[in-house]
Amino acid sequence: MSPRRGVAPLRRAAIVRATIRCLARDGYSGVTMRRVAREAKVSQGILHYYFADKRAILVAALETVAADLDRRVAAAQGRGPKDARARLLALVEACLRLAVEERAFWIVFVEFWGEMMHDRRLRTINAALYDRTRRLIGAVVAQGVRVGTFRRTDPLRAAAVILGLVDGVSLQLTFDPTAFSVAEATRFCGDAVLRYLTREAR
Repeated sequence: MSPRRGVAPLRRAAIVRATIRCLARDGYSGVTMRRVAREAKVSQGILHYYFADKRAILVAALETVAADLDRRVAAAQGRGPKDARARLLALVEACLRLAVEERAFWIVFVEFWGEMMHDRRLRTINAALYDRTRRLIGAVVAQGVRVGTFRRTDPLRAAAVILGLVDGVSLQLTFDPTAFSVAEATRFCGDAVLRYLTREAR
C-alpha cells in the first residue's frame, strides 16, 4: 500500500534526514538501504517506494543539505542592514555556523566530494551547487562594486576566492571545533574578505 498523500512528503523528509545521520556516522561506503530503513524506522519496502536505489536517496540527502544552507544564508541576509558589506559578512557567518551547529551536514558534503570523482551525476549536482553559490556571493560583490564599497573586480572570480576561504575554514571547524570559535572564525574570515574587496589596502 502506498503512503497517504498528506503523510508522503513528511515521511520522505524523515527518510532523507535519517540518511544524513547515517552518512555522518557510517560514511558513504557504509550506508545501505537496510541501515537507512532502520534509522528512519520504516520498512525497506517503504524506502523503495520513495527511492529507486541507494544513489537516489544519497542524491536527495545532498540536495537537502544544499537547500538547508540556502535557507540559512537567505535568512541571515534578510536580517539587519541591506548594504553589501553587511550582507556578505552575514553570508560568511551563516556558512561557518552550519559547520558547528549542523556538523552532520558538512560531513555529507565531504563524503560526496570523495565520491563525486567517480560519479558523473554527483559531479554535475555538486557543480550546480557551487555555481549557484558563486552567483549568490557574486551578486553581493557586484552590489558593493556598484556603490563603491568594494573595488572594481570580476564578481564571480571574487566569489570563487571567498567561497574557497569559507569552505576551508568550515572544514577546520567541522573536524576540530576546538581550534577556534564560530565568532572568531567569522571575524578573521570577514576581515580577510573585506581586505580583499576594499578599494585600497590598509
